[in-house]
Order: sequence, then structure tokens, then C-alpha cells
Amino acid sequence: MNKLFCRFWDRLHYQHMRYGRYRYRKTYRYDNTKLYNKIESLQMAIGSLRAKSACDCMSIHEAEFKVFSQGGEDGIIQYLINKVVIENDVFIELGLEDYRESNTRFLLQNNYWRGLIIDSDTRHIQFLDNSDSMWQFGIKAISTFITAENINSIIQNAGFSGDIGLLSIDLDGNDYWILKAIDVVSPRILIIEYNSLFGCEHAITIPYRKDFSISKAHFSELYYGASLPAIFLCAQQKGYQFVGCNKAGCNAFFVRNDVINNLPTFTVKEGYMKNNSRLSRNSKGRRNFIYDPRKQLEVIKNMAVHEVIENRIIHIDDLFEII
Repeated sequence: MNKLFCRFWDRLHYQHMRYGRYRYRKTYRYDNTKLYNKIESLQMAIGSLRAKSACDCMSIHEAEFKVFSQGGEDGIIQYLINKVVIENDVFIELGLEDYRESNTRFLLQNNYWRGLIIDSDTRHIQFLDNSDSMWQFGIKAISTFITAENINSIIQNAGFSGDIGLLSIDLDGNDYWILKAIDVVSPRILIIEYNSLFGCEHAITIPYRKDFSISKAHFSELYYGASLPAIFLCAQQKGYQFVGCNKAGCNAFFVRNDVINNLPTFTVKEGYMKNNSRLSRNSKGRRNFIYDPRKQLEVIKNMAVHEVIENRIIHIDDLFEII
């Protein structure tokens, strides 16, 4: 009898520990979701107030604020859409991870633009599917690896072409080559990431590799993208003028020539912003927090870059005279 009671007690204890904890976890996750939604509601409310005053700002730096963007891009976008005549409230964003943080999410939720988001991962699709509110908005999400060869067909097959309001490119890799290849859409506002480490003197980019991956190309994750001068030249050839960079020194903003109006424009040297982040990694994949740009360049000195003006390949140590 005692053995039977002990077995019964052990079983009861096991059920309590298993399912009691499970119920707790479910309740915890539910409470977390509610808290997250409330925080987002507050972010949206504050962002909407700031968006109304963005058009009165004197510069893109004054307009900067963040709701869902990595830095102040949300504010800059609000500033630009109030200065530039937009006929089609449509955006396309390339490279965004899970879409919790992105350049176009505030534009989607605050201004009710519609758009297309593309990333090689599937987390952005899962985020939209699991969201309680994203059903309200006109957004299409695609998971595919973007190349210069397939980008136009991806966009066109998704139902987007011609004149659109905004294009954002942040791929940590072939950004220059993807921008150069795109011809199926003509955005009025262009946002593209540049590699601040490459400086503002040389028009350079990583050589095109269809399967480029920032983590596989070099362990430091400092070797990616293009310099601001290279992006500037490519955008200029496509009919855009440079209106500045965000203060964080990672995204450059351009406006199409026919809708530039009275927006102030800049040369590369006038508009260049240095990125002060310490994102480098050591050979074991851990952050090593190198701050000095020269020392960061020394880490990748043996890597090759494509000089777009002279159309030649040169190594970083030769270009920047690193011994």
C-alpha cells in the first residue's frame, strides 16, 4: 500500500511540475506579448507626433528619430516624404532580418503605404504571420537570396514596377551591384547602406560574388558593401542627387532628379558621416571592439576591392597604403 501511494504521489508531483510549469510559461509568454504590444503602441504614438513636426525641420539630421528603424531613418523618411511629391505610396525594402527593426515599418504602419520586403531568411514572414495587427496593412514578404541576376524578376513577379515612392537596400554585401542592376522600378527616394570604413576618398566596392556572405567573406564582418563615393556615382548615373547620410554613418539618402525641388544637396565629402560603431569580430567570432578605423582596415588589409572608376581590382593594403 505504501509503495502504491508513493507511486501515486510521484506521478502527481510529476504532472504538477510538467503541466504547471507549462501553464506558467504560456501565461508568461502571453503577458510578454501584451507588454510588447503596449510598448509598440506607445512608440507609434510618439513617432506619429514627431512625424508631424518632421516637415518643419531644416535638415535631415534635425529630423532624425527612431521608432522601428536602426537609427534615425524613420525621421529622415518622414522629412523626405513631406518634401518630395510622391504619386505612388509604395516601398520596397531589401534586407531586413525579422522586420521588427527596419526602414519601412513605420512608413507602413504610420502612413499606410504598401510595399514589398525581401530577405534571404524567413523570420520576416514569421513575424508578419504571428503579428496581431499586420493584417491591416498592404505588405508582401518574400524569402529568397538576392543577386544582381534575379532582383528585377523577383520584384516584377511580386507585382511591382515603374514609379514607386521609396527603395531601401541594406544587404551587407552586394549593395552596389544590386543597385546598379535594378531597372524594373524607379524610386523617388533611395536609401542604401554604405561601408563607412572605406572612407570618402575612394569609389570602391567588394567585387561581385553571386553567393557573397558577410560572415563567410571575412571573420571580422568588416568586409562588405561599398564606399559612399561608389554609391554616389552609381546613384548619380541613375539620375539621383545626394541629400545626406544619417548621423550614425551607415545609410545614404538620394532623391530622383525630377522631384528634388528645393532640397539641399551635398558632395560626398560634405555629406559623409563616419560610423563609430565597434562591430568587428575576432577569428573565433567574438566581438573585439576595435574602434580605430585604421586598425579595422589592417584586419582586412589582404582583401580585394573593386575600384569602380578605373574598373580594376586592388587590395586594401595597397589602396590605403597599409604596411
